Amino acid sequence: MSTQSASPEVGPTPPDGGPRRGRGITLAVIVSVQLMAILDSTIVNIALPSIRDDLHFTPVGLSWVLNAYTLAFGGLLLLGGRLADVYGRRRMFVIGVAVFTLASLLGGFAMSPAWLVAFRTLQGVGAAFASPSSLALIMNNFKEGGERNHALAIVASVSGIGLTIGLLLGGALTSGLSWHWVMFVNVPFGVLIMVLAPKYVQEAERHPGRFDLVGALLSTVGMAALVYGFIRAASNGWDDRFVLPTFAVGVVLLVSFVLVQHRAAQPIMPLRLFASRNRAAAYLNMLLLPATLTSVLFFITQFTQDILGYSALVAGCAFLPMAVPQYIAGRMAPRLLAKLGPKLVTVIGTVLITLGVLGFTQITATTSYLGGIVAPLVLVGVGVSLCFTPLNLLILSEAPRQDSGAASGALQTMQRLGGSLGVAILVTVFHMSSQSTSPTLSHQAMAHGIAMAFTVGTVFALCGLAVAVFVIKTKTARA
Repeated sequence: MSTQSASPEVGPTPPDGGPRRGRGITLAVIVSVQLMAILDSTIVNIALPSIRDDLHFTPVGLSWVLNAYTLAFGGLLLLGGRLADVYGRRRMFVIGVAVFTLASLLGGFAMSPAWLVAFRTLQGVGAAFASPSSLALIMNNFKEGGERNHALAIVASVSGIGLTIGLLLGGALTSGLSWHWVMFVNVPFGVLIMVLAPKYVQEAERHPGRFDLVGALLSTVGMAALVYGFIRAASNGWDDRFVLPTFAVGVVLLVSFVLVQHRAAQPIMPLRLFASRNRAAAYLNMLLLPATLTSVLFFITQFTQDILGYSALVAGCAFLPMAVPQYIAGRMAPRLLAKLGPKLVTVIGTVLITLGVLGFTQITATTSYLGGIVAPLVLVGVGVSLCFTPLNLLILSEAPRQDSGAASGALQTMQRLGGSLGVAILVTVFHMSSQSTSPTLSHQAMAHGIAMAFTVGTVFALCGLAVAVFVIKTKTARA
C-alpha cells in the first residue's frame, strides 16, 4: 500500500506546537457536527404525528421518515470514513455538512411523503460523510495526552446528550412552531460550520491512491441490508418474510467484503485495524453497549408517556437526570483517564451502565418516576461518558494516521449496528412478554414487557463488562 501523501492544506497551527488560539472554536465546530448527526436520529421522533397529519403519511410510510435516515447513515459510514482518508478529512467533513444542510433545508419545505423521505435519505448521506471525518479530525487537531483526551470526552458526552436534546428540541419546535422546524433548525448551524471549518480546523495529510470500488459497493449494500433487516424485525417481527432473506443477503455481502479487503492493495476498511487486541475489544463493546443503551431511550420514552401519562415534551425532560450527569462525567473523564487508564475507567463505566439497566428490570405498572426511573437514569448517564470516552481513545489513538478515517467510520458503524440490533431484539422480547401476559396490552402487560426487555439488555451490558475486564490489556491501554 502506498504511503505517499499530499501536502496538507493551509490551516491553523498544528496541535504539536504553537499557540492554542482558536482551539475552543475548533472543538465546537467538530462537536457540532457530531451533535447534528446524532440529534437528527431523535429530533424527528416527536414530530411524527404532526408530519403524518400534514403530509398524509400511511402508517408504514411514516416509519420511513426515520428509517430512510438510519439506512443511509448506517450503510455509508465505512465508505465515508475511507473517502476522508483518500480525499482529505476536512474536505469530506465540509462536503458532508453541505449535503446535510441542503437536505435539511429542502426537506423542511416538503409537500409530499416522497419529498420528505428523499431528503431524509440525503441527510443520512451527508451525515455518513461528515461524521467519520469529525472524529478523525480530533486526532489531527489536538495534542496527544490530556488535550486530546479532553476533546474525545466532550465528543463522547455530547454525542450521548444529543439523543436527549433531540427529544426536548423536537417537542419544543413542533409545539411552538411546526414540524418543518425540526428540519430547518439544522440550516444556520450547518452554514456556520461550513464558514468556520476552513479557518479553524486543520486539514490532515491525504493518502491518495486507487479507490476500492468493489469494497465500497459490497460494504454499502451489505450494511444497508443488515440495517434494513433490523428495521423490519423491530417493526414487523422476526417472522416477517423479508427479514431472514435480507439478513442472508447482508451476511453474504459482508463476508465477501472481508475477503475482498484481505486481498485489496488499498482496502476501504483495512483489516489491520482489528489486529490490535485493545482496538478489537473496543469495537466489540461499541457493538454491545449501544444494543443496551438504545433500549433505555426507546422503552423509557414509552413508559413515561403511556403509563405515567406524560406529554411528549415532558417525556423528553424526563431524561435530564441522565443527560446532566452524563455531561458532568464527560468533563471528569480526562482526569480519570490520566490517573486510572482506559481499562479501569471503561470497567467502571460499564459497571454503572449494567447497574442502571438492571434497575430498570424492576419496573412495574405502579413504578413512579422518582422511585424507579431517576436513579437508573443517573447511573446510565455517568456510565456512558466514563465508558465511551476510553473506548474512543483505544480505537483512534493507536490507529495508523492513514487509517484514522476508516477507524472512525468502523467505530460509528459498530454503534449504528449495535443500536439497530438492540432495538430489533429487545422489541421482540417486549412483544412476546407483554402479549403472553395480556392480549389487550394493559399497563401491567406493558410494564412486564419493558422489564423483560431490560433483562435481555442487562445481558448485553454484562457481555460488555466481560470484554472490558478480560480482553482489554492494562499495560498497553495507557491514556
